Amino acid sequence: MAVKTIEDLFIHELSDIYSAEKQLTKALPRLARAATAPELKKAFETHLEETQGQVERIDQIVEALGIRLKRIKCAAMEGLVEEGKEVIEEVEAGALRDAALIGGAQKVEHYEIASYGTLSAIAKQLGYQDALPLLQATLKEEKATDEKLTMLAEQAGNQRAAEKSKAA
Repeated sequence: MAVKTIEDLFIHELSDIYSAEKQLTKALPRLARAATAPELKKAFETHLEETQGQVERIDQIVEALGIRLKRIKCAAMEGLVEEGKEVIEEVEAGALRDAALIGGAQKVEHYEIASYGTLSAIAKQLGYQDALPLLQATLKEEKATDEKLTMLAEQAGNQRAAEKSKAA
């Protein structure tokens, strides 16, 4: 897609994150099944519900602004999803895999935070008052999910993985 204006950039970025969110809705159930800690499974399941709501928000933005998304595949999310698959295949189920899954999930969150932050800034610049609160609500959710993942890692995940490594 040729990006020639700030409006084009907004549509491109929105199309990209839409693809990313759709890919994530397919990946999160796999991550939940691969997690061994109940609290991590629950975090992935909760984020799936949030992600589905975020896709709906993008649909609302598209409708409110009367724009059409481009059919693109988010290469960044594709790579992050692939990394998650590799962790599941290569790391034995348990605390170490959980720690790796948390790290991978945080990479995803950081990508989403950057994307929604960028989209919010562009929407503000363009005066897209209908889109801005929807984008900011999603940005707030992404930041909260990142915080939850950090707490999971600090409270249990990384410690259990370290204890397993010492015992080996």
